[in-house]
Amino acid sequence: MTDANPAAAVAAPPAKRSFAALRHRGFQAQFTTYVLAMMADNIEHVISYWVVFQKFHSPALGGFAIVSHWLPFLLFSVASGALADRFDPRRVIQAGMGLFILASLSWSYFFVTGSLQMWQAMVILVIHGCAGVLWQTPNQMLLYDVVGPADLESAVRLNAMARYLGVLVGPAVGGAILIGFGPAHGIMLNTVFYLPLVLWLVKAPYGPRFRKGTRPPRRAVGGLADILHTARDIRPHSVIVSMTLLAGAASFFVGSAYSSQMPSFATDLGHGDPGISYSMLLAADAAGGLLAGLILEGRGLLPPRPRTAIILALSWCVALIVFSLSQNYALALAFLFAAGFLELSFNAMAQSLVQLNAPIDMRGRVIGLFNMASLGLRAFSGISVGLVGSAIGIHWSLALSAAAAMMIAAGLLAAV
Repeated sequence: MTDANPAAAVAAPPAKRSFAALRHRGFQAQFTTYVLAMMADNIEHVISYWVVFQKFHSPALGGFAIVSHWLPFLLFSVASGALADRFDPRRVIQAGMGLFILASLSWSYFFVTGSLQMWQAMVILVIHGCAGVLWQTPNQMLLYDVVGPADLESAVRLNAMARYLGVLVGPAVGGAILIGFGPAHGIMLNTVFYLPLVLWLVKAPYGPRFRKGTRPPRRAVGGLADILHTARDIRPHSVIVSMTLLAGAASFFVGSAYSSQMPSFATDLGHGDPGISYSMLLAADAAGGLLAGLILEGRGLLPPRPRTAIILALSWCVALIVFSLSQNYALALAFLFAAGFLELSFNAMAQSLVQLNAPIDMRGRVIGLFNMASLGLRAFSGISVGLVGSAIGIHWSLALSAAAAMMIAAGLLAAV
């Protein structure tokens, strides 16, 4: 007996496999080393933010921590993508890891000597931010080489989950290291967690030299003109434009600015000690993101669509508003958890849509432009949440910032 509609049977797409990217051995190594490096990044945040808060009690310095962390992404993300297009992205990532290690060792020196001054803290924060921009865009470039276009959506979502796993484990491990070893020796120990990624990239068989077929032309690495040219080139790609604007709005107004202010939130909620309660508050957002990755990737839910990403972003804004105005510790934990779930969902979806629609000959620059919006514009969230928070309080500054991002998302929803 023949099929009644053989054409339909031929046209039917293959069923999506859960955790498809993890079937690639290269991605398994990338995933593991990425988690360790992200964990180290967040251990440094936990320890350094706590010491800086205790020493200076400055919301303005907390705001600067956000500005210095994300401003390099605003200025250099497209250039970092261009470097990954033109040269070996593995070496660019290794340079970033070197700067991370330098930042941790610098914190350790000043903690040991007890000589930390505010300007020195600011310099180290800038070094840390520059390390991140040399890491993230080239890392996203490697995903395409590691898994190919068929499993790219899975790789992007799992990579986002890896980031949240690092963010989740980082505060827990950082809190334990802070208590067990103290800030000086703890942050020195932290440098070890960057090394697996550095060593794996030495001979990892990915990047331009391993690609088959004709390579795209090698364009020079430019400055502002490169950003303008890339923005002009993506104009015909409405999905890339809308997702870049969505990520930019969330980044500009909120970003991760509340993470550096978490000691203040914890104190106001009555859990400002550096023990388990403070660490749980830091980890709640990441736990929600990790659960989102497990559920969405494991069950193949929420295929990437622009409208879905925007609705998830709107819900994220609502969760942050409730968290910021909450006076109850349990309620704050619950809505931080929800915010993490929703943030991974819409951010991973937006990034997947951008990567899947990016022209191959300028993939690095397009990803760099998206990172400039989704990561670089977080520098301004340090102003909207941190510096404004020093005037009106961080609870209201975060609530108003989330409301502003929600208005932009609502406008995009009406337009798509």
